[in-house]
Amino acid sequence: MRGFLASSIGVTCAAALALPAALPSGALAATAAHPRAGAADTSTGAPAADALPAAPPGAHTLPAADDTPGHTRSLPLPDAPAGRSSEPGEGPDERALSPREVEPFSLLGVVWDDPDAHLEGRVQVRTRSTVTGAWSGWQELESHHDDHGADRSTPEGAAGRGATAPLWVGRSDAVELRVTARDDHRQQGERTTDRLPEGLRLDLVDPGEAPAPEEEPAPRPTRAGAPAATPAATPAGLPAAAGEPAVLPELTREETLAELEAARAVEEPEAGAAGPQQRAQPYVGPRPKIVTRKGWGADEKLREKNFAYTGKVKAAFVHHSATGNNYTCAQAPSVIRGIYRYHTQSSGWRDLGYNFMVDKCGTVYEGRAGGVDKAVLGAHTLGFNSNSTGIAVLGSYSSVKPPKAAVNAVAKLTAWKLGLSGANPKGKVTLTSGGSNLYAKGKKVSLHVISGHRDGYSTECPGTRLYGQLGTARSASARLQGR
Repeated sequence: MRGFLASSIGVTCAAALALPAALPSGALAATAAHPRAGAADTSTGAPAADALPAAPPGAHTLPAADDTPGHTRSLPLPDAPAGRSSEPGEGPDERALSPREVEPFSLLGVVWDDPDAHLEGRVQVRTRSTVTGAWSGWQELESHHDDHGADRSTPEGAAGRGATAPLWVGRSDAVELRVTARDDHRQQGERTTDRLPEGLRLDLVDPGEAPAPEEEPAPRPTRAGAPAATPAATPAGLPAAAGEPAVLPELTREETLAELEAARAVEEPEAGAAGPQQRAQPYVGPRPKIVTRKGWGADEKLREKNFAYTGKVKAAFVHHSATGNNYTCAQAPSVIRGIYRYHTQSSGWRDLGYNFMVDKCGTVYEGRAGGVDKAVLGAHTLGFNSNSTGIAVLGSYSSVKPPKAAVNAVAKLTAWKLGLSGANPKGKVTLTSGGSNLYAKGKKVSLHVISGHRDGYSTECPGTRLYGQLGTARSASARLQGR
């Protein structure tokens, strides 16, 4: 998945494309018994059937930690083809799951054993809604997705599994899948094959119910220090704890500066004793409202216990999550819980890959654990995870324009996060590549301080339409810093 697909669009990290609704020859085109059974299948026009087969032998569930809601159900893909001829341009190898009823789920992806094996082909899926009883049209999953992953030189990168991008489909209770290899892929010195990877399985993720909402707190001690009116400060960078609020409230610029001073006083007592009047005011934007991991309902038992940090945050890489745009803002916490479970339980990562996430309404969410104000090492931009932070806008923005609220949120978040380390959002920075399909390991690369994923890796991410808004985000971010 780290190579670049030789096509006119390259490797996308954001495909959730609606495909033609026609089924392959011989495939079952019907729905199961359902509260709305008898309605036509919207993807084929065929009347509904009475029943669908259950999950195949060998299916198993990855349980939730303790009694925490949510689970991942894995369906192994049979080795035998689905009894249809290959379409033009596709290789001879294919896997399929006929339409079948399953336990309810909301997010899915295809996973395989070897993280170095590439799925050179098409992965298409359709699902049945628990709300309407109707089948979706065919959608395509992005099969090249480890360009979002941890650098291969790290233990996390070496221990992961191969996986497609996850796709949010909403609450569903039936699924059909087809995976077809192709032999028109490129040769770039990496191990390639016209056969599909071994150990293919379809992972169906139930993110569980959302936590009970909490009232938004007034300014109070946070992990980065405290506002000036607060009598005590929590040690800077304190990781998520049981007493942490569900939301870190938005601060004014003055409150943000006071919080920064409090944090410096804890970390550098000598500097704190000098007083702010003896130091130049930092260029830092006001901290935006951030929904914490507690706020979106993270099951902390799913991630590794310890935290991983990098050096000074010098750059921010902007992504889109590739999970599609079929979600409401009220569902965003569920989408994030699904991605988190997929990254940890399916891809085998230590935690959620992104440092922050932003929904279409502009709400900012804490991602990987370790402290929102700290330089937490993420798994978001292969080759450039060190000395950077990764921000994913939930959705797919190759052909869809990102909402203005989301772009504004990226500007606010970067003005604060980059300001903590003195980085200029409109500037350039030199980073050392950890190895990508654009830059060899060890190569020093000049990049925008706010870059798109495609700037460090040959990929479609963060989508052409979102990438086109990064200039606007850079300017707005710099203004918020007072530059």
